[in-house]
Amino acid sequence: MKKSVITFVCLLLVVALLGFTVWSGADLGFVKIPSIRNTDEGVRLGLDLVGGSIITFEAQADANMPAEELGRNMDIVVDMLRQRLDFQGFHEAQVYKTGDRRVTVEIPSISDPEQAVQTLGSTAQLQFTDDDGAVILEGNQVADAVAEYGPVDSTGIKQNYVSLELTDEGLTLFTEATKKAASNTEGKNHINIMMDGQVISNPMVSSQYADTGITSREVMITGNFTAEQAGQLANNIALGQLPFGLDQVEMRSVGAQLGMTALTSSIKAGVIGLALVMLFMLVVYRLPGLVSCLALLFYCVLEGLALVMFKVNLSLPGIAGIILSIGMAVDANVVIFERIKEELSAGKTLRSSIDSGFHRAFGAILDSNITTFIAAAVLYFFGKGTIVGFAVTLGLGIVLSMITALTVTRLLLNSLVGMKVTNLKLYGLNERRDA
Repeated sequence: MKKSVITFVCLLLVVALLGFTVWSGADLGFVKIPSIRNTDEGVRLGLDLVGGSIITFEAQADANMPAEELGRNMDIVVDMLRQRLDFQGFHEAQVYKTGDRRVTVEIPSISDPEQAVQTLGSTAQLQFTDDDGAVILEGNQVADAVAEYGPVDSTGIKQNYVSLELTDEGLTLFTEATKKAASNTEGKNHINIMMDGQVISNPMVSSQYADTGITSREVMITGNFTAEQAGQLANNIALGQLPFGLDQVEMRSVGAQLGMTALTSSIKAGVIGLALVMLFMLVVYRLPGLVSCLALLFYCVLEGLALVMFKVNLSLPGIAGIILSIGMAVDANVVIFERIKEELSAGKTLRSSIDSGFHRAFGAILDSNITTFIAAAVLYFFGKGTIVGFAVTLGLGIVLSMITALTVTRLLLNSLVGMKVTNLKLYGLNERRDA
């Protein structure tokens, strides 16, 4: 019994400590946890809540450039700017073409347009490295990268591949690097393609080039690529250098589209909804309902901690994702408690009913959360702007709600049994049984 009391009290203290940390922040020396109220170092608010900067660029392309080539190059520019913003955590930023030769960027939280321009130009560039990390090529030594479909060897079998065109300087460096890689006998025979410090591809150099290296200006990167994968890799390589210069034709700061009033109203609505859910759980499930309320509080502080640690961009759709995941956390508890009541009605003891209830509920909870997580993942990888923010908060909420429902709730219920709280009326049954 003493152990159960200590466990129960410790969990309550952990909830209180984490809640205080999320609200006030903490500097632990090896890591700094910003306050959730600090929108500069912690949670970033979206353009719809705090405003930001809008910059429009115009391509300085040759006036005689064919429309198809211009369109392809403008797509490369959009992808490059999008990747730079994502790399710095501005997932809520918007990048889109305006007309044939212009691209507009909307960045939340940065009210100074000059600072926003510096943000777009401050990330690393494309690099080719060997397996030891030594830089072989810079992005400006690759003249072009295009996704192709056709035969790549003597078999004549067609497949998707990426065709690189090297500059004269790039060809000299690449030939020497591939000769070294192909003759390596320790497995270090790859050329790693790095974008903003991340490996986006690591093709292997065949041993057939051990004597000469690759001497052709046209280089093929092959693999089991789909057309989409080959196109994405080609675009990423082309991101290492803009296809043409960009002139800033407009820079301005904008106010919040909805304002802090919308944020306050959304938070208030979320708190009211949370209180009503807790009241429902207390009335319907009694003591397990109280346990679910404590687990829900634990979930909320974990969600807040994740938001500040990952510096999530929070817009109104992101807040909707958080509230939706709260509902899913409660739904998991409802499934568990109903299974426990069924086991108690069948005459099992309280402790065995709790164990069986969690075991029977696990499959249903896992399936429902996995399907929702898949939907969140699809929105994250294929969505844009505020849709990505919604996917991030929903995905985080799903993972954390699973943790709290299956571990914290179970630990609290077992602690209550260990504390001899075994009156079955407190667990939702009208008929008293021996526990």
